[in-house]
Amino acid sequence: MSGEPMAASRAGDVGGHVPWSLPAPPLAAARMLRASVALAGRALTLPLAPLRACPLGTSIRTMATDTAAFSLQPVRLALVQLGETSADKRANLQRAQDMVARAVSGGPDGRAQMVLLPECFNSPYGVNFFGTYAESLSGLYEKVRAAASGDGRWPVENAGGRGAVTLDDATLAKSESLRMLSATAKEHGIVLVGGSIPERDEQTGALYNTSCVFDESGRVIAVHRKLHLFDIDIPGKMTFQESQTLSAGNQITMFDCAFGRFGLGICYDMRFPEAATIAARHGAAAMLYPGAFNTTTGPLAWELLLRARAVDNQIYTVGCSPARPTEGYPAWGHSTVVDPLAQIVTTCEEKETIVWAKLDPARVAEVRHNVPVSSQRRFDVYPDVAHT
Repeated sequence: MSGEPMAASRAGDVGGHVPWSLPAPPLAAARMLRASVALAGRALTLPLAPLRACPLGTSIRTMATDTAAFSLQPVRLALVQLGETSADKRANLQRAQDMVARAVSGGPDGRAQMVLLPECFNSPYGVNFFGTYAESLSGLYEKVRAAASGDGRWPVENAGGRGAVTLDDATLAKSESLRMLSATAKEHGIVLVGGSIPERDEQTGALYNTSCVFDESGRVIAVHRKLHLFDIDIPGKMTFQESQTLSAGNQITMFDCAFGRFGLGICYDMRFPEAATIAARHGAAAMLYPGAFNTTTGPLAWELLLRARAVDNQIYTVGCSPARPTEGYPAWGHSTVVDPLAQIVTTCEEKETIVWAKLDPARVAEVRHNVPVSSQRRFDVYPDVAHT
């Protein structure tokens, strides 16, 4: 094999962006290869680690279904760690709107382009509050899902930038949270991940913990219903049973936007690695988690799980928490961004604040080149959960 640069794969461009790909070299190639990755008009040349020869008679299936390709543009991100959520929903929405405006304008690296709000940002968090604060989204979940595309098992919402849903007047009239989020995204020209809100399905009456994502025009490009309900019982410390009032979602959520492909989960979803693995193997370079860990589970698992999901999949992970209130549910805070090598990019303490970070595709490419796990998986030994 020559030492000439090998162009990164452009197969499966996502949302008009090149999904950076460091393809696996043939098994016969035991020497160093080089991959040239175009980034922001420059060529980033990265060496690929050599592959070890396999014993005769060994058959290894690696990259047939697991790929290093991903879709990400450099993006300035802001996490709003919202504080003192009260019983007054309108006041909560106004506070969130004001904090988003601050997040957009005040970043150290310039204007934020994507902003996250925390879980249940419009209401107090607790099983006794979900029903009281729930809003109808007028079938929005089904509308966004209907416009999704991709393989049948794991569809991508707004794939390739096609599938955004414009909210009609009837939908906006039923949900003041959607009105605020859509208007705020449009006003600032940002991608806005609207934390989560309690949702009531008009047809069934079921309650969900639901996150909506808005594009720069205020259209909805993704809707995620929390998959894993937070049911725990730690004697003497914390008992919480979301399933007393909430129903669980039934879909993994991936979406495309102007900055690439992202996976989306809510809080306790982070404990389960499968969704992040599936999203990463379908081109997502980051998992976004609006969450509300508490002072029992937070010290044990918040940073640990964000770092685990990052290093498992060589992606960015983003956890956006509420601030810790003076009374009520004791949110952990510590909103955090982790890079694909499980290094902390930025974090904070428990008080209300805004955390800024930049997601860099070159970092993902570098980590995947240095530790090429995507070309080393043994799907002849264990199943590929992303393609079952």
